[in-house]
Amino acid sequence: MAIKSIGIVGAGQMGNGIAHVLALAKYDVVLNDLTQDSLDAAIARIDKNMERQVKGGKISAAEKSDALARITPSLALRDVAQSDLVIEAATENEGIKQKIFDALLPDLKPDTILTSNTSSISITRLASRTDRPEKFMGFHFMNPVPVMQLVELIRGIATDQDTYKACLEVVEALGKTAASAEDFPAFIVNRILMPMINEAVYTLYEGVGSVQSIDSSMKLGANHPMGPLELADFIGLDTCLAIMNVLHDGLADTKYRPCPLLTKYVEAGWLGRKTQRGFYDYRGETPVPTR
Repeated sequence: MAIKSIGIVGAGQMGNGIAHVLALAKYDVVLNDLTQDSLDAAIARIDKNMERQVKGGKISAAEKSDALARITPSLALRDVAQSDLVIEAATENEGIKQKIFDALLPDLKPDTILTSNTSSISITRLASRTDRPEKFMGFHFMNPVPVMQLVELIRGIATDQDTYKACLEVVEALGKTAASAEDFPAFIVNRILMPMINEAVYTLYEGVGSVQSIDSSMKLGANHPMGPLELADFIGLDTCLAIMNVLHDGLADTKYRPCPLLTKYVEAGWLGRKTQRGFYDYRGETPVPTR
């Protein structure tokens, strides 16, 4: 089927980025969240990010105006359900995601494709709770969505080929590259990335190096654009912990045990950039390591 309209559940960092790129690719987008304030903040963020693209010469003012007009914010899930494709982009919590899909089901069109932007949770398990496991798959964008070129497409055990092809066409229309992943915990990117971040936290926890020395070592010694602790703050330490728990629970291997220091930071509410404190303190003019 040809996808023309796309509904997004969750207008946070990932959801607004997904809406941004889809609207620029001329899809009609319905963006849903729980509060009007969240929707207003998302539209303002999209406007700001698109304006940066205009100033950088990547898009024209007319393209920006046309794209913004294609995004319809809505507090009603039934508006999302009437789309050809739904992308769930809520917080990385399986219970919350299941409740969203349960709420969507009564209003879905018969041929609507359901997808989740989950970075680690079982697609097969999420799909099994719906009335269309063959039309369900993982649609995992990277953060920040307008910049990153990769999208992981994850087939559940029941996902059919037509569903995969329809989602692949959307990725290609965005000018991004799809990586096909099997439905195992954390898929490809986070199966490799999160244990590296977790090991960096262990390196800090055991006193092998400071925040600054660990990040500098990986930037200058491995040519990474961001150090692992800086990257963890950018992703969100709660998200990092959630993915490590999925890996640990799903693969039953002690090498995926979350570092106790990562757990402690999350318990403190120091989740990284979004709370102004994580492995760095962002409340001043420049970030300062917290350990």
